Amino acid sequence: MSRKSRRDAPGPDVHPIAGGEAELLRDSERDGGWVLLVGGVPQSYVDLADPTHLDFEYMRLLGDVVDCLAPEGAPLDAVHIGGAGCTLPRYLAATRPGSRQVVFEPDAALVRLVRERLPVKGVPGLKIRVTDGRAGIAALPDGADDLVVTDAFAEASMPLELATREFTQDVDRVLRPGGAYLMNVADGFRLPFARRVAATVASVFPHVLLLGEPGVLRGRRFGNLIVAASRAPLPSAELARRAAGGLARARLLEGADLTAFCGGARPLRDGEDVTVPEPPPQTFGRP
Repeated sequence: MSRKSRRDAPGPDVHPIAGGEAELLRDSERDGGWVLLVGGVPQSYVDLADPTHLDFEYMRLLGDVVDCLAPEGAPLDAVHIGGAGCTLPRYLAATRPGSRQVVFEPDAALVRLVRERLPVKGVPGLKIRVTDGRAGIAALPDGADDLVVTDAFAEASMPLELATREFTQDVDRVLRPGGAYLMNVADGFRLPFARRVAATVASVFPHVLLLGEPGVLRGRRFGNLIVAASRAPLPSAELARRAAGGLARARLLEGADLTAFCGGARPLRDGEDVTVPEPPPQTFGRP
């Protein structure tokens, strides 16, 4: 996810937050480039000088989906669950001027750190609310938004309550008829959690696709997968072309291939006791 050798700060820049400790590392190769880590795990890469630069591979895939959802430059009303450095909101504001966006982030100390060190005040149309994703979505009116993005992690694990069918149904409620839901999911060996997440989303939305690096899709290593869903057909042909031709090669699964990927996995439900995957030691270059 990150190339740690590029990000050597002269000394620790560590800040206490509700979720433990947050650390900021400067990118020595890009003016304005910063990595935000929580608990030693990279959460965001932010380029203050160029918000269209998406450094992490999974974030580039998210950016590709956002690029293809509407005509170039057309504004979107978007909800982001999980704030960290607000990388995707900055990208959307830069590439789709006039967009209205809200970020739901429950860690008030993390929000303060980002506002102070990775300023968002100059990002037009962006608001940050200190609340969790379930409460934030529940407070939104029906059919209010074009895009909902879930990219929320407690260090390296996704909160289970943001992966269930009940939550996904609430996301569907707040989307407009042509709106899209995007999720960043992390999983490893044999992908048992990712298969259930994909099955969950497919139980709510009629059009679903999955994007990921081939090794991750085969369950050979821990990594990120992007789920995209909508009530309307998704731009799968263009996304497949971009994924195959990008710097980080990725594959797209949909239709029968996605059904085979799910392999009969059951949708996740509220109240289930499910183990959310954590990365193996040293996955992110930390012991």
